[in-house]
Amino acid sequence: MNLFTEQINNWQEWGEIFQSIPAFAPLVEHILKKENLPVAKIENLTPGTNAVFKVGEYVIKIFAPPEFSEDGDYGTNVDVELFGIKWANARDVSAPKLIADGVVRDKYHFRYMIMEYIHGKMLGEIEDSLSYEDKVIIGKNVRKITDRLNTTCENFTHIDVMQYAKNNEGWNNDGFPESFQKERLEYLDNLFINEEDKVYCQSDFHCENILVDDELNVYIIDFADAMFAPAEYEQAYVVSALFCFEKPYMTGYFGDYSVEDILDLCMNWLPVHAWGNSTVEGNLEFVEDITSFAVLRERLRNLIQTETEKRL
Repeated sequence: MNLFTEQINNWQEWGEIFQSIPAFAPLVEHILKKENLPVAKIENLTPGTNAVFKVGEYVIKIFAPPEFSEDGDYGTNVDVELFGIKWANARDVSAPKLIADGVVRDKYHFRYMIMEYIHGKMLGEIEDSLSYEDKVIIGKNVRKITDRLNTTCENFTHIDVMQYAKNNEGWNNDGFPESFQKERLEYLDNLFINEEDKVYCQSDFHCENILVDDELNVYIIDFADAMFAPAEYEQAYVVSALFCFEKPYMTGYFGDYSVEDILDLCMNWLPVHAWGNSTVEGNLEFVEDITSFAVLRERLRNLIQTETEKRL
């Protein structure tokens, strides 16, 4: 008799069921007993791609089964996430501790991981209540995390960062002009990344993946989108997507910094980053008017300068 009884044929149907506690409760309880962990009240957490629940002092993540994966390669993403949390734990990064991982062969092939529950709130939830000094401290703590994460490792993912960048259709889907897209591809064709410069990059530092506790300790969660890339690839996303160039965060993260250095960092690496298109769109209005790198550079310079000079 199956623990999981729902019928799932595609991603849409998975999206309709993956937050359902009644649907997953028997499977969750089985996994906890299998790992000799206490069964407690099952609660929902912020939804993502997978089924994630809080059970007592643990978080259990049940990954979408591979049976309906369109590319047949979904398990690779699970391996990337497991590598990431183990990498973080081994380097004393502020992240949930991995308690267990495994697989249950039920109606579907369910891989899972169990982590400790972090008592904190997403940065986006508390940002309005933070003082200038609080943001400086958070910036410093984020820097501690990236310094420990962005270190030399094996090539843990099958994804080539440059090929992924060239195939990224987001710039087209978000309405960037053809002239800009052409210049971006020319830039990528001429960009050489030395293999020795590649390190572990979590690649998805944004306000929903950063938890902050009452003492302003910062924790990073979710390692599914990690990349093997230069550290600047990570930093460009941190400053633009997580900090949105706000001076106190930037001061905490970099200490003294110049507008031109941050501008160069972003111009060099946002065109490469997997989420570079959405980051630019999130910071700048009317991306359909960004016809060239020169236009993007000037608009980013104005934004960074404004945030740097803003009186808080």
